[in-house]
Amino acid sequence: MIPAAPHLQAGREAEAFALQHLQREGLSLIAQNWLCKRGELDLVMLDGDTVVFVEVRYRRHTGWGGALESVDVRKRKKLVIAAQLFLQTTSRWADSPCRFDVIGINGNPGKEPSFNWLKNAFDS
Repeated sequence: MIPAAPHLQAGREAEAFALQHLQREGLSLIAQNWLCKRGELDLVMLDGDTVVFVEVRYRRHTGWGGALESVDVRKRKKLVIAAQLFLQTTSRWADSPCRFDVIGINGNPGKEPSFNWLKNAFDS
């Protein structure tokens, strides 16, 4: 087996860190790394009766902007399309309220990184 590139491994660690945090906050995992032709959903969680599409962004260095700032208009559009496809193919959740959250992790995920959870990130 070929080892993952360091940046991919760090991204997976950040995603696992985010998942653990969300579960401690009472959210339940519906799907992880859900793929379609139009993109990927990092985490799909359930918060009460609300389906939450969570984009996890990790940045070791903030020289070119932090993790939260890396979710631009183009990325938002891709996430919305992927979420629509998820709801179309997973009819159990099709009538549930939904929201988009972004979790930004800056620094080293193994050593107390900066963790920012932006709920309803696309409502602006």
